[in-house]
Amino acid sequence: QVQLVETGGGSVQAGGSLKLSCTISEYSSNYCMGWFRQAPGKEREGVTSIYTSGNRPLYADSVKGRFTISGDILKNTLYLQMDSLKPEDTAMYYCAADPRPCDLFSRLVADEYKYRGQGTQVTVSS
Repeated sequence: QVQLVETGGGSVQAGGSLKLSCTISEYSSNYCMGWFRQAPGKEREGVTSIYTSGNRPLYADSVKGRFTISGDILKNTLYLQMDSLKPEDTAMYYCAADPRPCDLFSRLVADEYKYRGQGTQVTVSS
């Protein structure tokens, strides 16, 4: 069973930055990885996705140009650098992993992933 643990959430003012980390118990370059978020009363939203090898990042339009996904295979860690944060970015952020290649499924859909972490809260104040 693959385990994922997110850290790095917190409170920040609009325009600020946060960097989330997701430590993965089993890190394979073939895995597809993703970050998702869910705000109270809203549906879960796909934020970004990438191969653990670091190839082919994909971003939701709502975060394109502001968020950057990356991975460090040696540290078994996936990152999400969030810049120019907005109040509407406030949500619980989750990382997810799936052993299938990213091209074989809808990788900005959270339910497509086999493994998911417990989440870390991000709050952006205006």
